[in-house]
Amino acid sequence: MTGAQTAAQAMVAATARLRAAGVDDPARDARLLLAHAARIEASRVTLIAPEELSPDIAERYDQLISLRAIRVPVSHLLGERAFYGRRFRVSRDVLDPRPETEALIEAALSEPFDHVLDLGVGSGCILITLLAERISASGIGVDLSEAACLQASANAVQHEVQGRVEIRASDWFASVDGLFDLIVANPPYISLTEMDELSPEVREHEPRLALTDENDGLDAYRRIAADAPDFLTPGGRILVEIGPTQAADVSALFDATGLSDIRVIPDLDGRDRVVGARMPG
Repeated sequence: MTGAQTAAQAMVAATARLRAAGVDDPARDARLLLAHAARIEASRVTLIAPEELSPDIAERYDQLISLRAIRVPVSHLLGERAFYGRRFRVSRDVLDPRPETEALIEAALSEPFDHVLDLGVGSGCILITLLAERISASGIGVDLSEAACLQASANAVQHEVQGRVEIRASDWFASVDGLFDLIVANPPYISLTEMDELSPEVREHEPRLALTDENDGLDAYRRIAADAPDFLTPGGRILVEIGPTQAADVSALFDATGLSDIRVIPDLDGRDRVVGARMPG
């Protein structure tokens, strides 16, 4: 991308580079990254399409496209990802917020709650969204990763819920006290044998700790199911995101620890996505 190019020409060239690199939606990514390089909203890219790119924008764009071509995720290049109508700061220290997780948000918001615990808080997208939607609620988010705790804390400030949230480092429930009427989690559920099937964007650029238990993908659910009853109020709910083949196994784990009202909730694509259960009253 050298010499004077219009924005449109630069996007065409960038799209070709990304397509050759095996990127799924090269035209979309080329557009988003041009907007980022030019520091404009993506909706305004069409307006600058006939204009020549300044050397500094062209250089920034070239660097971004080069990184995307080696499969660095767009969200990491932009530094943020949209989730449930809000934008969350992300990095390679946390799992990218994903649209499928919005099924967990919808399930959580279907009933009232006052005090929520998010196990494996990551970017904070689940906990912060729930607190932003329920302004009377408070919550605790825990994560084994100190870097994730810092990212979640920053997002809490950005979305102005920091006065109602506490983020702390903890190995699941180890540093948690008190009772909650809602526990949520999106734990590492990819089995070790499935890791090689992931896209390079996920496998090489997202934290392995948040992706896999290095086993069968169920270790986190075993620990969560074993301890959750000690931290739920009578009638309190637990909602966990799952892989699409894990509904029966996770439901059985919850049933074995005395939780009731177990149900499986699909995502918008119809795949099993969330298992919910309740502490008997």
